[in-house]
Amino acid sequence: MPNDNIKSYLHLHLIVFIWGFTAILGALITLDALPLVWFRMLFAVGFIAIYTYYKKLPLKVPTKILFQFLFSGLIIALHWFTFFHAIKISNVSITLACLSTGALFASLLEPILYGKKIVWYELLSGLVAIIGLYFVAVSADTGTEGVWSAIFNGGNQFLFGIGFALLSAFLSALFAVINSRLVKSYDATVISFYELSGGVVFFSFLLLFFGSFSTDFFQLSVKDLIYLLILSSVCTAYAFIASTAVMKFLSPYTVMLTINLEPIYGIILAVLIFEEKEKMSFEFYIGAAIILLTVLLNAIIKSRKKELS
Repeated sequence: MPNDNIKSYLHLHLIVFIWGFTAILGALITLDALPLVWFRMLFAVGFIAIYTYYKKLPLKVPTKILFQFLFSGLIIALHWFTFFHAIKISNVSITLACLSTGALFASLLEPILYGKKIVWYELLSGLVAIIGLYFVAVSADTGTEGVWSAIFNGGNQFLFGIGFALLSAFLSALFAVINSRLVKSYDATVISFYELSGGVVFFSFLLLFFGSFSTDFFQLSVKDLIYLLILSSVCTAYAFIASTAVMKFLSPYTVMLTINLEPIYGIILAVLIFEEKEKMSFEFYIGAAIILLTVLLNAIIKSRKKELS
């Protein structure tokens, strides 16, 4: 079991690194948030279906469990929609900074939903990680006055962006808490197939209701199509299955806290890709150090507790 925990923890870091591309791809894709998420999930379901067929995995599950999968799919679909919408109406740094609240939400949701006692160091680490990600957001801001100046001088656009990003963080934490129970009994690939399918179905009804399906809707530029294929295959199909699988060995809080490294990976990737537009500042290293410390301390504390138990 300890070896499984270590492997899962290292695997989770690889997944979070891959997710670092997500915000960049979301900014590069010209589609609005709703069609972007719909295409992302649709293509991901296709990739997972091919993998399932190749591996001959049985997809039959009890009806009650199927509805649980579909409900979880609705949650993750809404998480992605609010995430990309926050990026579209504000910017990447503000959105990623607000996502830092995910670990804090997870530390509160688990006790509420499953009667688990609130762990003081989880709550404290979640709060400290928010401070670290504030510094990361300031370092990523393209303006000279910092992220909060952009918020208060940017009008309702940035305030709405914060609202959607906080909602996205809450939905992400809720999804992690729910999925941590489901993955104990079912294969991660099967769970991912039904959850993403559920998201596609829900958003399809939404798009039909608003009359969004048209010839123009399905006319994607070559660049958008390439970015969507990368987003849906590597950053969604693979990462979604893998992140679900590691929940067999890691707690929802540990998963959410480690995801706090996503902004750091995302900014590093942005510097490599948009070299002339991005700049690493002293604040970035302060924020990165704070977040790394919270993640490492969480791992050490949990490891010590397991050794003593």
